[in-house]
Amino acid sequence: MTQLKSTYPLYLNNKAAQPNTDLAVTDKFTGEVAFRVALADAKTIDEGIAGNVRAAEPMARMAAYERQDVLMHCVGRFKERFDELALALCVEAGKPIKDAEGEVGRLIDTFRIAAEESVRMTGEVQPLDISPRAKGYMGIWKRVPIGPCSFISPFNFPLNLAAHKIAPAIAVGCPFVMKPASRTPLGAIIMGEVLAETNLPEGAFSILPASRDGADLFTTDDRLKLLSFTGSPDVGWDLKARCGKKKVVLELGGNAAVIIDEDADLDDALERVIFGAFYQSGQSCIGVQRIIIHDSVYDRFRDMLVARAAALIAGDPKDRATFIGPMIDVKEAARLDGWIQEAQALGGKLLCGGKREGAMLEATLLENVPRTASAVAEEAFGPLAILSRFSHIKDAFAEVNDSKFGLQAGIFTRDVFKVLEAWDHLDVGGVVINDVPSYRVDNMPYGGVKDSGLGREGIRFAMEDMTEIRNLVIRRKPLD
Repeated sequence: MTQLKSTYPLYLNNKAAQPNTDLAVTDKFTGEVAFRVALADAKTIDEGIAGNVRAAEPMARMAAYERQDVLMHCVGRFKERFDELALALCVEAGKPIKDAEGEVGRLIDTFRIAAEESVRMTGEVQPLDISPRAKGYMGIWKRVPIGPCSFISPFNFPLNLAAHKIAPAIAVGCPFVMKPASRTPLGAIIMGEVLAETNLPEGAFSILPASRDGADLFTTDDRLKLLSFTGSPDVGWDLKARCGKKKVVLELGGNAAVIIDEDADLDDALERVIFGAFYQSGQSCIGVQRIIIHDSVYDRFRDMLVARAAALIAGDPKDRATFIGPMIDVKEAARLDGWIQEAQALGGKLLCGGKREGAMLEATLLENVPRTASAVAEEAFGPLAILSRFSHIKDAFAEVNDSKFGLQAGIFTRDVFKVLEAWDHLDVGGVVINDVPSYRVDNMPYGGVKDSGLGREGIRFAMEDMTEIRNLVIRRKPLD
């Protein structure tokens, strides 16, 4: 039977180190300490960055097939350690076991895609003779690694969101230091353990759990050429302001909306909307938070949603029947509970759920909530969704756009013209048709606009951010 260890190291310059066991990580369902992890101090982080600087040239000189071999080694080892990785997610993140297994599958996909893309870093031959003065000139450009990178990953997808930083960095040849979320560090540590089995140059990577106060070097150190951060908008924009000259990629929050049009297949939409709103207890930046339903089907679809949400099984995430597990901690559950109470005080009607016990919060649906309420305007990041109605599709589009966020949106419709209008007019990074905004495949461009961030993830697109274009200009002389 798969079991977790009682202590885990950090990884400094490709090697395991156990200077302390200062970081206690809890089982999010029981609240008890599940294991302890080494915590990096400022000196250790500095050593990791210095190792990155030393490794930058040998990393850049690795042949494409060598980078691919590293990534494929990871794919194989993650498959072998599938059950261990899923259990780690279940314990440290409180993720229901089926969702945990799904995330391990995505981890494997992400590294496999990176292995494929690692041998496709192509450039371009560019004619320069656009005018008489450039006759005889030609250009060639290629992509080169940007250099040492800093990665900060969140608690809600401890494996896959870390993988979306680590895998493209290896694919292009960038050394990196990573700070995993303190509440869920184990997934990244296991990834470090697997990377340590490879022949990456010394200093190519460090996996360094650290307190927020002790992690300033991840942001401010000028030796780092890129910061990729996934997390809350307030933290992300603050980090950007302190980053200096380095490139910044931000994958931040959202209050994603899904539109249910009058011609939607309601039975089909029901299961997808329930999944989008409540999978892994709603703790996803593209989780369905706003459900915008056409007047003609509003009452019917509302009743369908309420019946289905009320039937979801909540409990121990290790139980395969569980759909709703705990939120990441009691503080976050209490915050969202307060937003539900505020919404009702402002005139919102509770349709189902709304009860909290510790970190467990029921799947909750509300209607008639003012758009100014926190439960609508802010990122809920928990098992809560708000229903509203529309009569014209343009009103639905306007409601989607009436948000400071813009990550992804979904629309259930059979009208191709509405599909194209949605693609044109929804102010988001991605539009998903006949599915929820929570849908993501790991090779697609993923990211948002407005307060939802800067840049795009998805392996090929992250690889572009982690590289610079280097141009070569050739002046040709006629042969004698």
